Amino acid sequence: MISLGLEGSANKLGIGIIQDSSVLANIRHTYITPPGTGFLPGETARHHREYIIKLIKEALEEARISRPGMAPPLISVAVVARTLSLLWKKPLIPVNHCIGHIEMGRLITNARNPVILYVSGGNTQVIAYSHQRYRIFGETIDIAVGNCLDRFARILNLSNDPSPGYNIEKLAKLGSNYIDLPYTVKGMDVSFSGILSFIEGISTQHTPEDLCYSLQETVFAMLVEITERAMAHVSSTEVLIVGGNVKLQEMMGEMAKQRGATLYATDERFCIDNGIMIAHAGLEQFKSNQEAACHVSKATCSQRYRTDQVAVTWRHD
Repeated sequence: MISLGLEGSANKLGIGIIQDSSVLANIRHTYITPPGTGFLPGETARHHREYIIKLIKEALEEARISRPGMAPPLISVAVVARTLSLLWKKPLIPVNHCIGHIEMGRLITNARNPVILYVSGGNTQVIAYSHQRYRIFGETIDIAVGNCLDRFARILNLSNDPSPGYNIEKLAKLGSNYIDLPYTVKGMDVSFSGILSFIEGISTQHTPEDLCYSLQETVFAMLVEITERAMAHVSSTEVLIVGGNVKLQEMMGEMAKQRGATLYATDERFCIDNGIMIAHAGLEQFKSNQEAACHVSKATCSQRYRTDQVAVTWRHD
């Protein structure tokens, strides 16, 4: 079975094609804005409309799959998905964004049943699987860690190419003086808005390098703490990071080593938003439950489709 995945939930437009567990194509185009700015929904949608037909054609060519053409104009990735479903007479499978990240991570790393740290621009969650659900143990109570880093990059007027978080990580490697910042862990939950407000207030008093170094050390330590707590709670010896950067992987790896556990993480092809993760998760859902397909008239997008709302019908462990 072959699955085409379309990802367009933020500034990355991804097209992925997978056949069972073999990746046939995984193409991405990122909307990059000038330094000091973020990406607005309307402008990002225009970017996706401009590039999506081209990327689909490129993905089909790379996968060596031929299909009939389709008529533009198309106003969003969801419209394209509905159009392709009707045009090609193929089932349309709705995929939860986080589930896409998790299942792609499990496929690529061969992690069996890890505690999962899910970090992105819009989400921060610590997750573990139980009884055909991915259960949320802890999460941010305000902004996501990725959003915190992105907004601080704008304060420093850092480039958005290839991403704000990447450029913060580069500067952090040059920092050496740790600046005390608020450390906000509440049980299994974390908070980043206070840290962002505090560091913005002192941003002219220290070097950008030391600020980036201190911010990374602080927020990543918070994430490692709540992840370790979840691992202890479920007696897990595996941890999977979906999203994040190299520094977070290093800190999580040190914690895992001390616990005698194994860290799993993917490279940027699969940890950054991409179409192949949508294709893979959709294929898993469809193979386990063909009723997962929905009619195009009911296909829509929801920002409140939580991780633990998804019935994980393809897992029985």
